[in-house]
Amino acid sequence: MDIGVLTVPLGEESIADAFAYLDGLGVDAVELGVGGWPGEAHLDRTAVLDDDRAQEELDALLNEYGLRISALAIHNNPLHPDTDRADEADRELREAIELADQLDVDVVTCFSGLPAGAPDDSTPNWITAPWPTEHADAHEYQWDEVAIPYWADLAAYADDHGVDVAIEMHPNMLVYEPTGLVKLREATNERVGANFDPSHLYWQGIDATEAIRYLGDHDAIHHVHAKDTKVYDANARVKGVLDTAAYTEEPDRSWLFRSIGYGHDEAHWKDLVSTLRMVGYEGALSIEHEDSLTSSREGLEKAVDVLQRAVFETQPGEAYWAE
Repeated sequence: MDIGVLTVPLGEESIADAFAYLDGLGVDAVELGVGGWPGEAHLDRTAVLDDDRAQEELDALLNEYGLRISALAIHNNPLHPDTDRADEADRELREAIELADQLDVDVVTCFSGLPAGAPDDSTPNWITAPWPTEHADAHEYQWDEVAIPYWADLAAYADDHGVDVAIEMHPNMLVYEPTGLVKLREATNERVGANFDPSHLYWQGIDATEAIRYLGDHDAIHHVHAKDTKVYDANARVKGVLDTAAYTEEPDRSWLFRSIGYGHDEAHWKDLVSTLRMVGYEGALSIEHEDSLTSSREGLEKAVDVLQRAVFETQPGEAYWAE
């Protein structure tokens, strides 16, 4: 299992400087933003697509620092009711898949997107309850008339290019928990799977290791984000966890994204890594730093420190004691 980093927090540094820094930390893999919300500070998708020389230069830089690309990140909303925005997100996603194919990268990470609640609406609508009944009707419309047709076509496109599409289960997106992820996978093809990010599951009250087992039973984990969350019970007991306070209003929030080890202890992360191995995942743990209580570098360094003690560097040996 590799320790990786989504390089977005280092976006103000050159790609060479970012790679040198991560190599010095003992990082094995990088996840590179190529558009959408992650941006493209380290990899200009349109400049590198179909450009053999640019791709060779990227490969040489990766080899210089002993890194591999675990995934290309292109998070956006291809189901947006604004046609121009949806078309742009779709184009970005398809180009990211093409570029991944050309770079021999197995995975593109993204969101499922979120449609409006009805054909004439203009704003994406996150449905969280089936009543009043127009919400149930809206949810059915989102899945049957928008998401499944779109993702069936996109999944076929990904299959043509031999690339897995790893959807991050994220609130305010249609797919925000494991059963929804499996529903979309079963309605499309096996190229659709999870970018397993436990940070969004913790505050929903989902057990991360149980979620790994559930998704593992469906062979549905394509990539993993290493990102923690701390629930602050004093606030959550008063206003619950559906919190609309700004992320920078830290004392007032029910939960915050935290660096690895600051939401859940090291023992939990060792259990999570072990459960991933049980279900057959041996890819990257890509650290996503979004902790507003520390700097990017300190957060990354502390996360690497914890994960280096949690990951296994060898394959399982023979169980001689069981013979």
